[in-house]
Amino acid sequence: MPAMFHQTWDDFRRDLERVLGNPLPGFPAQKALAPRILNGPYIRDGRIDQEDAVAAAALILLFPVDDLPHLVLTVRSRDLPNHGGQISLPGGLKEPGESLAQTAIRETNEEIGVDPEDIALAGALSPIFIPPSRFLLHPFVGIAPRLPRIKISEKEVARVMEVSLKDLCNPDSFKQEIRTIKGNECVVPYFALDGEKVWGATAMVLAEFLWVLGYRGGARSMTS
Repeated sequence: MPAMFHQTWDDFRRDLERVLGNPLPGFPAQKALAPRILNGPYIRDGRIDQEDAVAAAALILLFPVDDLPHLVLTVRSRDLPNHGGQISLPGGLKEPGESLAQTAIRETNEEIGVDPEDIALAGALSPIFIPPSRFLLHPFVGIAPRLPRIKISEKEVARVMEVSLKDLCNPDSFKQEIRTIKGNECVVPYFALDGEKVWGATAMVLAEFLWVLGYRGGARSMTS
């Protein structure tokens, strides 16, 4: 368990801003949770295909519960045209005239009702290109002073998951399975949390976030 996880919330928050100011690992960290073709390459190889990509942003929203850091994940409505039913970070498409950081905060407010005034940005993580939707997702990390008051947008969000970083780092949370993706048998790593499978781009964002915090354990590929 990273030393940061044994700190008080105030110390964790201070050090979080410091480590997010360091150079980001990018795909070498993300690949711990990246799907790969069975006995073959990763589905995402770390290159960012920006041709015709659509700018989007998401937020890892952190808050303390009993002085321990937690984050918010959403179970997306199955009626959504992109990634319906999957587990996601609050986020969405960039609108004209706003920065990507503003997108992440606005979407968090629209999807789960968190007051933008309660969110302090701590930094950003590496962008990820998502081939099925052609989104170029820019993840940000935000901090709330307490458990946020949640009010979900039922059109977009089926339910909200509040996950502790301690549970996220539990080796028992790291699983993998074989799935067929676009006709290929693939090894799909995921976080098993609260009865859900957190995989794909969301899991890759979280893998880099844990790496930045100093976590290298869990999934076998995280130590390779």
